[in-house]
Amino acid sequence: MRIAPKPHWLHAALCAALLLPFAPALRLSATEGGASRSAESKGDSNGEPVKYIGPGSCAATSCHGSVKPVAGSRILQNEYSTWIVKDRHSRAYQDLTGDIGERIARILKLNAKAEEAPKCLACHALYTTPEQRGRPFELSEGVSCENCHGPASAWLGPHTTRDWPHEKSVALGMRDTRDVIHRTEKCLECHLGTKEKFVDHEMIAAGHPDLFFELDSFSAVMPRHWKSPRESTPGKPVEDASWAGVRDWSTGQAVQLRAEMERLTWRAKGERFDKKEVWPEYSELSCFACHHALAPAKDSWRQEHGFAGRRPGDPAWNSSRYIVFRLLAKQIDSAGAEELDRRLLEVSGEMSKLSPDRGVVASSASAAAPVAQRFAERLAAMPYDRATVLRTLQWISDDAENISLADERAAEQAAMAMDSLYIAYSKDAKPGNADEVRAGINELFRQLENPSAYNADHFAASLQRIGPMLR
Repeated sequence: MRIAPKPHWLHAALCAALLLPFAPALRLSATEGGASRSAESKGDSNGEPVKYIGPGSCAATSCHGSVKPVAGSRILQNEYSTWIVKDRHSRAYQDLTGDIGERIARILKLNAKAEEAPKCLACHALYTTPEQRGRPFELSEGVSCENCHGPASAWLGPHTTRDWPHEKSVALGMRDTRDVIHRTEKCLECHLGTKEKFVDHEMIAAGHPDLFFELDSFSAVMPRHWKSPRESTPGKPVEDASWAGVRDWSTGQAVQLRAEMERLTWRAKGERFDKKEVWPEYSELSCFACHHALAPAKDSWRQEHGFAGRRPGDPAWNSSRYIVFRLLAKQIDSAGAEELDRRLLEVSGEMSKLSPDRGVVASSASAAAPVAQRFAERLAAMPYDRATVLRTLQWISDDAENISLADERAAEQAAMAMDSLYIAYSKDAKPGNADEVRAGINELFRQLENPSAYNADHFAASLQRIGPMLR
């Protein structure tokens, strides 16, 4: 249980992020990192393809439909109830039926209502081919159990057996969401995008929200319907509950960066599934470099600070998925962080040109991806402690000017990082000024409520003020 609720700003952002019309074909496959095998490639004990059977199969009170956690159970058993009552994913389909969804469909000329378009249903419902349906279920049930956990026809019955190991379910097509890397990859299929499911500048211009993500914060708002931390597993150390959120934040950041580099690579190579060639793809850039409130030049903090590393007028690359994470990377592996810095500097420098060279971008991004993956693997397995978390909080505060000048998306990542890390730190350290620090973090979120009013100098000052409170 988090010691403080997530601010209203993040809840609204997650709700917006669920309005996701994507590419016209659905491939429920492993992510581009290749860390997990496609569920469709697996079969049941008879070699038959596994199929989707809908969320109703999980709803019994003796399974996952209890109204409250069951005492003494190794699982909560109220997972379905939490999902259907509290989780925005259960209402993802309904987001398509409103005015905003219909307007986006009209502007994109989908020739169908949003709730009927494969382009939208790919991430707003359990949308499968007729051959993949093991029994009838309703698209209106939204993003349900098997969207994340995989087609259940092969493992649904066996996984209720006493002493049935989780690994056997995974072998039968269940996605291993206990693994934080795999879990992040699954989230990012829709919250960042793949070749088959993506949000581009055309979709954003039609009214689709821009995408951003942070695993721990988004999981808290979801809210979680699983035990955190997981119970001990043979061969793996028991995780300290205090640092479970830190592991989610840090590993999620590394996986997100790797996935972003892979996305940038296939976009630079022109490998989009729909073969639509647009370069540069503006959704890779800082939206707020162009889309911000216009004011007299004398009042512009952007003009006051200048345009380091790029020609004035050229939109900057969106560095938000790296600029905060790099501060942790330097603590964990200085040599690896230097390599990542070098690769990302190449990416940023080229992408911040008016006409970035596809080959240079693809080469630099593809070289950065495996470095980020190595960090992900290390962060998922390493122990965490109070000193590491406190140091990361302090470094983020000390780097406030660089972060804030990278624009509003970077500021969002900093606010979410400070929130997630401080919640974990304060549980362990129990500082006497926790209320004061919490008020300072909430002020960061307040400054992000109206993107048009974002001011880098004001945000930097607020972030810098938190640092001395931590000392």
